[in-house]
Amino acid sequence: MIVYDRLWRMMEQKGITAYRLREECNIDRKTVRRLKANENIETKTLDRICKALSCRVEDIMEYIEE
Repeated sequence: MIVYDRLWRMMEQKGITAYRLREECNIDRKTVRRLKANENIETKTLDRICKALSCRVEDIMEYIEE
């Protein structure tokens, strides 16, 4: 299972809100809800998030065996 707990921790450390993430990454509320629920999202969305946060994909998500 892919989880995005690292994303939320990084955003908190950088003082970035979900609203600001949506605006800077041009993603909609539905996608933010999917991230919070650890559901599938498109790789282009991951790319936008990494660019906005100046990070690598492994900094915002991780695989956890179920």
